[in-house]
Amino acid sequence: MGSLVNYIVIKIRLPSFFQTLPAKLMWLKLTGVFLLLSASSFAQSTSDEGYQVSQIDVEPYTQVIKRTGKVNFRHTINLSFKTTGFLTQLNVGEGDTFEAKQLLAALDTSELKADLNATYARLLQAKRNVDRIQILLVKELSSQRELDDALTAVDTTRAAYRVTVYNLEKAQMFAPFSGVVVQRSTELGELQSPGTIALQVAALDNNLIVSVALTSKEINFVRLNQRVQVYIARFGMIEGTISKIPAISNSRSHLFTIEVLLPETSSTRPLIAGQLAQILVNTQSLNFVYRLPIEALNAVNEQGQALIMLEKNSNPIQKSFSIYEMDNDFIYLQAARGDSPLQVITQGWNKLPLISIEK
Repeated sequence: MGSLVNYIVIKIRLPSFFQTLPAKLMWLKLTGVFLLLSASSFAQSTSDEGYQVSQIDVEPYTQVIKRTGKVNFRHTINLSFKTTGFLTQLNVGEGDTFEAKQLLAALDTSELKADLNATYARLLQAKRNVDRIQILLVKELSSQRELDDALTAVDTTRAAYRVTVYNLEKAQMFAPFSGVVVQRSTELGELQSPGTIALQVAALDNNLIVSVALTSKEINFVRLNQRVQVYIARFGMIEGTISKIPAISNSRSHLFTIEVLLPETSSTRPLIAGQLAQILVNTQSLNFVYRLPIEALNAVNEQGQALIMLEKNSNPIQKSFSIYEMDNDFIYLQAARGDSPLQVITQGWNKLPLISIEK
């Protein structure tokens, strides 16, 4: 142990030249400079490793509006019978698809057919009565008034016959288009009344929408026929089109409900109304901002400005900025076109000593 100490002492012992006072002072100065440079280098390396600097450029303010809504039908139609009768045919149920002009349901038509036959018989009798009166009129055994009454009876009976034919046709419910049954409100054997809804149906061609509500600020970023992304868990990402923007907000929620029309593809054909869908609307304004990750926000001062740590001349400084917008991921600072990029300390700013504050 003693030999080791002697060895160290010998290693740091000064030569005889440095035993003089001026030489000792020079030696101390050189040692101080060396230690200062070493400390500066160590501090610089520690600073470089202690925080992360990102260059943030000015860019137009862009926003992704995310909303969740439900898949629904844009239009539905309520089908009902015109006449009274018992339901004898019901060929579809809720969720069933059908083709155009397919027979969906029908009433018992025995009574309607009897009315049709009776009305037809009266029409034939009215026509024969006209022929008889015309013959009598030629023989001057009848009058023109009787002929006019007979012709009126023919017209009236013919109109009644046409109504009976129409009622008989409406006793059968045919599909007006290809679609799906949304709701069935009747069962076989039930007595149907005129105007009572029996089936609610919807078309499948360009009739699927997703409705979402936007705020008064967000509604300014959307337009008709704008393409948006629609995410549905079962089918993934689908491109839709904004088909409706209301002129007035909801009186209760004060939100604007827009409709996004889904395309007619093999992916959307099996969609079921009521499924959840997420709408992603990419918007861009004419205003320019600095877009910083939310982690770069130090604090918000009493004036409502964001305090951000910047690197200037290799030193950290804190500067305040006016906030344009914030979301869960980013903070947007007000800027102007042509503003210089910022060297923002995005990570590690909370471990640095504050050199200065710049307003």
